[in-house]
Amino acid sequence: MSTPPLSQQVVRYAGGAAMAYAGISHLTFARKAWRAQVPGWVPISADDAVVISGAFEIALGLGLVALPREREKMAALTTAFLVAVFPGNISQFRNHSDGVGLDSDRKRLVRLFAEPVMWAAALHAGGLLPGTRKR
Repeated sequence: MSTPPLSQQVVRYAGGAAMAYAGISHLTFARKAWRAQVPGWVPISADDAVVISGAFEIALGLGLVALPREREKMAALTTAFLVAVFPGNISQFRNHSDGVGLDSDRKRLVRLFAEPVMWAAALHAGGLLPGTRKR
């Protein structure tokens, strides 16, 4: 396996740490705040959705950092997860729900546009963007 470019390594470690931190926050100090992003149509309680998504975020974050040989798979899974929870961001914006520091429509709108950047970063971490070097 060849060493990926430095930018991919930095994004993989930073993204993995950010995912793990977000997951820990889901399970601990920001658990209530994360409930604001759970759309009403989700078929389980908002708290259960927060706990489950938090566990996934911890696993994805640790996988990005600790499994360099699986970086492509972990990056793809992370991107899929981020896309899957995007409706929660939309719901939070549409319902004007405060949570996790998003206490204005402007902040919630900025978050919507930041999300695709996060998808691209996850893909870059795995060398999955067009034109990036793979293993």
